[in-house]
Amino acid sequence: MTPASSWTRRHVISLWDVTPAEYDTILTTAASFTEVLSRRNKKVPTLQGQVVTNLFFEPSTRTRSSFELAAKRLSADTLNFAPGSSSLSKGETILDTAKTYLAMGTDIMVIRHKQSGVPQAIANEMERLGTNVRVLNAGDGQHAHPSQALLDLYTMCCLLDEKNPRVELLKGKKIAIVGDILHSRVARSNIWSLTAAGAEVHLAGPPTLLPKGFANFTQPLNDQTNTDIPRDLQMHWQLEPALENADFVMTLRLQHERMTDHMLPSLREYHQQFGITRERLKLCNPGVKVLHPGPVNRGVELSSDLMDDPELSLIPQQVTNGVAVRMALLYLIGGGR
Repeated sequence: MTPASSWTRRHVISLWDVTPAEYDTILTTAASFTEVLSRRNKKVPTLQGQVVTNLFFEPSTRTRSSFELAAKRLSADTLNFAPGSSSLSKGETILDTAKTYLAMGTDIMVIRHKQSGVPQAIANEMERLGTNVRVLNAGDGQHAHPSQALLDLYTMCCLLDEKNPRVELLKGKKIAIVGDILHSRVARSNIWSLTAAGAEVHLAGPPTLLPKGFANFTQPLNDQTNTDIPRDLQMHWQLEPALENADFVMTLRLQHERMTDHMLPSLREYHQQFGITRERLKLCNPGVKVLHPGPVNRGVELSSDLMDDPELSLIPQQVTNGVAVRMALLYLIGGGR
């Protein structure tokens, strides 16, 4: 097990400045927990006595359940926040809600919100109050979804070397991310992690869902990181150049709830132009694998038969690996043993 004492980050809000060495620490730790989860007794006492609070201000199935199970596997006590039955409906602010759970003895806050910046604001407030509370971003607006990108990274690296997943395995690999890039926090986090790993990342989508600005997505922040990580990011308004010789294809859900204008003529036309089918995968490398962060709109982003094909789809592995990766994150920021 990687000692948590070697981990220096107190919060995990975004992946924009995470280094390859830090990614390897996460992957190694997750691999250890994957082994733990294969045992008959899947619990370890590493966070015993700590309280993990899931503050999900936005609906979630996979992420919330995964974080809750991860915390319980680490023997932490868990609290779950439901906005519909909370004092938010009575006018309480988000920061006051967080401070309420702080007063209950929370050690780690896992936060999801539809507005970008909320997890960072809560982390800043915890710092201002001089607490030792750690914050994990479980998805905020269109900003970031670090744990999803990390489980995607782990899933791909495990496919290439199950016993020793590490980021160098993705160096030079071509990875196509297809779909609603504009509204996807998952795409943004994956761009940071995959380019840091040395992968060649190709974005593909309709012009309305892939603005020109994404061509320079990594540049502004990369100038500030001083990590000198070279990043290879390309974008396409047609699908074929992105798929050609790709090693992995990640499809993204069309997020109608975040679309303010009519950005697509129809779902049928979208599938005709950008839907991933068995025929289109013939453009890729023979061993290509397909990923999707879920939930999947069958027959829109991805043909139903591909989703259920164990030879091509890594979607079940993504869900399974989510628990181990989130255990690793909780363990590392929680200073577990």
